[in-house]
Amino acid sequence: MRFHRQELEYMSQKPKSADALSQPRKRTFVFPSAVTTLAIVSVLVWVAALFIPAGQYATDADGSPIPGTYQRIESPLTLGERVEQLVLAPVNGIYGLLSPVRGFVDTQTVGRLFGQIGVIVFIMSIGAFISISFATHSLEIAVAALANRLRSRGWLLITAVMVLFSLLGSTMGFSVETLGFYALFIPLMSALGYDRLVTAAMIMIGATIGIMASTVNPFSIGVAAGEAGVGIGDGILPRLILWFILTAIAVAWVLRYAARVRADPGASLVGFDRAAPDDESAIDHAVEDLADTPADVPPRLTGTQKWVLAITALAFGLMIFSVIPWSSILNGSTGPADYYGTHAAAAPAPAPAPYWFELNWWFPQLAMLFLIASVLVGLVAKMPEKEIVRLIAAGASDMMSPAMVMLLAGGISVIMTNTQTLDTVLHAMEQLITGASAGAFAIAAMVVNIPLAFLIPSSSGHAALAMPLLSPLADFADVSRSTTITAWILGHGLTLLVSPTNVVIVGGLAIAKVGYDKYLLFVWPLLVALFAVAATTVAIVATLG
Repeated sequence: MRFHRQELEYMSQKPKSADALSQPRKRTFVFPSAVTTLAIVSVLVWVAALFIPAGQYATDADGSPIPGTYQRIESPLTLGERVEQLVLAPVNGIYGLLSPVRGFVDTQTVGRLFGQIGVIVFIMSIGAFISISFATHSLEIAVAALANRLRSRGWLLITAVMVLFSLLGSTMGFSVETLGFYALFIPLMSALGYDRLVTAAMIMIGATIGIMASTVNPFSIGVAAGEAGVGIGDGILPRLILWFILTAIAVAWVLRYAARVRADPGASLVGFDRAAPDDESAIDHAVEDLADTPADVPPRLTGTQKWVLAITALAFGLMIFSVIPWSSILNGSTGPADYYGTHAAAAPAPAPAPYWFELNWWFPQLAMLFLIASVLVGLVAKMPEKEIVRLIAAGASDMMSPAMVMLLAGGISVIMTNTQTLDTVLHAMEQLITGASAGAFAIAAMVVNIPLAFLIPSSSGHAALAMPLLSPLADFADVSRSTTITAWILGHGLTLLVSPTNVVIVGGLAIAKVGYDKYLLFVWPLLVALFAVAATTVAIVATLG
């Protein structure tokens, strides 16, 4: 609530009565922080796993579950070991390794990285780069200049960013990479009169709606098509139509809120308060500097600042270019792929040869890209060596809160994996959709994948687990496998928009310093609209054949 200065002065001078002093202050509920929220979710999932029986499917040569082979098994963990899993979940969420033999995640095995350490190092390197770049004041001046040009056309920027991120998400799964863009857009959107929720929604919803409406994404549609035995282009027409419709709905919803906030700052769900002094980051300082910059003073860049901007543009452009699996997308290949773990989009033989210009970078290379760029900015700006090191360390420390959120999100998936309850959840899903009519099956296939997407935020992992079961069931329901793939990705993407296990959402909210409860309040009507459109569309497509 906002007060005029005169009202504040009057209230401060007004004497308080003895009755007022003696009355206890009313406690109002405050939604916990993202870290606390995820810690609570971790405990709730752990408790639920105590009552969900362990089970497993028989698997084929590729490791895919075989329909109808589910059976109960003895729990692989004693009660003491279960307690240990809860305690160690955050540690496993950082650098737990998945054993290819046991399927167990811990830090004492040899296997594939399961934890979120790659994402954490990446965002910490982004924080370092932004810290040292903002120290040169080049980004603030560039943002202020851009804000002056877009002062009456902020809606155009929101639309362009959301459509671009949605397109990248739809075609190559672009999502985690968006964590690097908050530091660029938060000051700019603030200068244009928008709150941080607008920035967070623009980035998160833009990319996630693209995941939901994936068209040729090798990490979701490619894997699902490979498991279902169809081509990646099968069913692409309804998916393209859904991409246009769902993206338009999402953009319209964000623009509606943005226009309301800009016209009336009091309508903001998160407010425009400055960060507490002990919680300020380089981004917060940039926002404050822009707020104090007169709008009628045209900012000017020095030669050094122009070089810093060139390095910034090169770093972010190279990041986008380097992670796109160009050969897999352009050749429309299907097969095993892993977005979060290895960022590999390999296709079954004969696999298309990678193009000569493909870099196939992922978190290790991206982290070093921004660390090298940080040092380069410091050298261009002629900073002392100790100042470069100090700014890099300060920027990395700014990202510790988002890092804690991500490790807790990863820990939840570890709990479900190690208790071997995922197959039991999958079996329940199989039972729910068996024997349904074509239209009902398509909607059910979307709905039953929602809880599974909460437990498995990786689209490639979700597809590899669910599609071998959904595909034969779709045949019995007389629904094409390509339609089933569309229904599956719609349910998966819808969940990712709000799932606390999705690092894109919880990490983005943590960086933007937007409460999870405020985001839920903002996004729930959009979820209802997206669900209605998606369910209606897949039901019609399935019924028409």
